[in-house]
Amino acid sequence: MGPEKAGKTRRGPGRRAAVPWLLLGLWVAVLAAVGPFAAKLADVQHDRAVDYLPASADSTQVAKIEDRLPGGEATELVLVYHRDGGLRAADRTTAARQVAAITRANPLTGTPEAVPSRDGSTVMYAVSSTAPGTDEEKRDAFVNDVRDVARGTDGMSVDVGGPGALATDAAGVYDSLGGPLLYTTVGVVAVLLIVIYRSPLLWLVPLAVAGVADYLSMGVAYGLHQAFGTSVSGQSSGVMTILVFGAGTDYALLIISRYREELRRVERPYDAMKVALRGCGPAVLASSGTVAAGLLCLLAADLNSSRGMGPTGTVGVLCALVAMLTLLPAVLVLLGRRVFWPLVPAFGAEPRQRRSLFAAMGSSAGRRPLVVLAGGAVLLGALALGALNLPGPLKQQDSFVDRPESVAAMETLARAYPGQGTQPITVITPTGRADAALAEVRGHAGVTSAERGRSGGGWTEISVIARGAPQSAAETATIKALRADLDGSYVGGPSAQHIDLQDTNSRDRLVVVPIVLVSVLLILGLLLRSLVAPLLLVAAVIAVWGAALGIGGLVFGPLFGFEGTDPGLGLLSFVFLVALGVDYGIFIMHRMREESLSGAEPAAAALTALRSTGGVIASAGLVLAATFAVLTNMGLVQLVELGFVISVGVLLDTFLVRTYLVTSASVALGRKVWWPGGLSRRPDTEAAGQQEPVAVG
Repeated sequence: MGPEKAGKTRRGPGRRAAVPWLLLGLWVAVLAAVGPFAAKLADVQHDRAVDYLPASADSTQVAKIEDRLPGGEATELVLVYHRDGGLRAADRTTAARQVAAITRANPLTGTPEAVPSRDGSTVMYAVSSTAPGTDEEKRDAFVNDVRDVARGTDGMSVDVGGPGALATDAAGVYDSLGGPLLYTTVGVVAVLLIVIYRSPLLWLVPLAVAGVADYLSMGVAYGLHQAFGTSVSGQSSGVMTILVFGAGTDYALLIISRYREELRRVERPYDAMKVALRGCGPAVLASSGTVAAGLLCLLAADLNSSRGMGPTGTVGVLCALVAMLTLLPAVLVLLGRRVFWPLVPAFGAEPRQRRSLFAAMGSSAGRRPLVVLAGGAVLLGALALGALNLPGPLKQQDSFVDRPESVAAMETLARAYPGQGTQPITVITPTGRADAALAEVRGHAGVTSAERGRSGGGWTEISVIARGAPQSAAETATIKALRADLDGSYVGGPSAQHIDLQDTNSRDRLVVVPIVLVSVLLILGLLLRSLVAPLLLVAAVIAVWGAALGIGGLVFGPLFGFEGTDPGLGLLSFVFLVALGVDYGIFIMHRMREESLSGAEPAAAALTALRSTGGVIASAGLVLAATFAVLTNMGLVQLVELGFVISVGVLLDTFLVRTYLVTSASVALGRKVWWPGGLSRRPDTEAAGQQEPVAVG
């Protein structure tokens, strides 16, 4: 060997050693730059009901105009004094004294008046203030000040409810999500990684890298909000964290599995990692790109909360991807083989051969593919029928897992004032026709009372009490009739927001679902160079989605005691399950295509793909399902429902659809699964030795 060549050889290891350290240094610099912004994400998070609605909705217009009226947006409360068997004279005196104290201490809009119930058990006072405006901290402070004064005595209960109190209680739940959600997610992932790796050190590496990715995603999400006004809610930020840890750990499992395999073939960890990334990196890129594309389809939604979920979730997936393709390999290479202790993969060693569960499952699917396929389809179809048992739309007061004070107040009102409106409907009308609008509203059959409120900027506010109970069919009919009859006016308030939420979700399902399906099919067609394989994968994940919703219908009401279903559950669960399910489908179909290109028979290619990828996909599926299951421990029904449906869907997809149904369908279809690509027409005898490039690997 000449001196020049020898010199190059000596410099090679130095360069190899420098790359991981450079990547580590780059990440330290990135985190230092992002740190100040990550801490600000909570400051731009908004969870008012109106923040979730589209700009075009009537109730959104009402909220915007109220902000410009003298005093700004009003915080409306209802003080509910109640005693079983009837209020006493002393109770009424106490109530009047407390309300007077609240009036003196706070700038209220109008003077609260006592409204007794017919049975004498309850008296309510409507309290309204414009002092907090749109500042959520001031609103919460006002509500808490009122609650400090309004206290029960000697058997008389006092609950503070109304839209303002409901918003404060909901904000309290969302504020409490950050810490518990993160800690629980980290704990769940840590336990699963310890079980999967059986190593005292290895599990820490992907978990720490996922934590870094989560921190990065918070900073990027804040920057996205500042640059483009992307809406950030407690729901979207919580799901972003779930995606970072769930999807990020999935990518780590695939990379580490391939890296361990290459360490037995390649002597140096740096070189083994290069080979591993060349082998599985493109598939990881393709799968994460599919998830990101599916989530970005939510930008077509009209609902602010759904539209904001798209870019926020995409940020989480992409930050996890970047961290797992750069930081994770750097740390693993620096730690060397010892990170796998006590099961260290030795260079030149052969992996221990064990009877694989997935080999057994694949064999059973391969023997009678049509029978297995038909049985699985019948099972999924039967489970999907449970969706018919899903409870109706979730009302605002039913959205809490544990009953807060505001919900207790509304329940007391519903019992004490049966069939009577207790929650104001807000009508905003042009000031020039305010008198005519007020007369028209008062003459409406569904209205109990209507009072003229503030005026400013060419608009006048009218506060309306309907005859029907809040969010009842009668009140809904009244709101819709007022919207139809009052030209040039807007009808808002909590119940109107609920109607707009349902209507917008229905519209979004019709628009977003087809866009997601078309986008995913196009991406899969390009990646797999086939029409049949993408249709098979998409049909499978749609079946999983239906079955998961069906299982939800069987347990939400009877087992969990939920009174309603979140209107956005269908759309969000569809987007996540399609994107994440196709993500796993790419891994198994990619390996199946590799085996087919290597000359394997179609059935053998399908079974080999299952045997080689089944364990990793099962581990990844368990981690992803467990991270979304963390949401079922949160305090809001909509988060529990979303987490349950997605986690159940991921488990169905992992252990039924990917193992049995996709494998059985691939065996039954043979080479037709790759139609109309060239692989579908090539005889088996010509496949060997004539490999074409694989799109995803």
